[in-house]
Amino acid sequence: MAQDPVATAASNNPVLSTLVTAVKTAGLVDTLNSAKDVTVFAPTNDAFAKIPEADLKKVLADKATLTKILTYHVVGQKITPDQLGTAGPFKSLQGQEVTATGSGEEFTVNDSAKVVCGNVQTANATVYLIDTVLMPK
Repeated sequence: MAQDPVATAASNNPVLSTLVTAVKTAGLVDTLNSAKDVTVFAPTNDAFAKIPEADLKKVLADKATLTKILTYHVVGQKITPDQLGTAGPFKSLQGQEVTATGSGEEFTVNDSAKVVCGNVQTANATVYLIDTVLMPK
């Protein structure tokens, strides 16, 4: 994943296929691939599976809402694991703040999403795979 920009890298990871579909539907592939030094909290397929199917289909059909949710998962700076649990809150590209707690290999984002795989490097981003979709207020 390290050689590709973040959206392209995600498309090569089978556990992120639902996220990739959502990013394509929202028209955010180029935005994410051209962003510089960002951090992405990437919900896995299991995270999306927690959302009732009817609700997920409704959101995927509403580009404005989908864009708000997806950009809430992106922070405009690279965040190292050392910074993740101590330096926040972090401002998302959506505009609201994202918080993280924890240390080592145990992090929780917004008191609800566990990091299942962290500090994954792509050409332009640091990625933390999470087990729950973050919802802006």
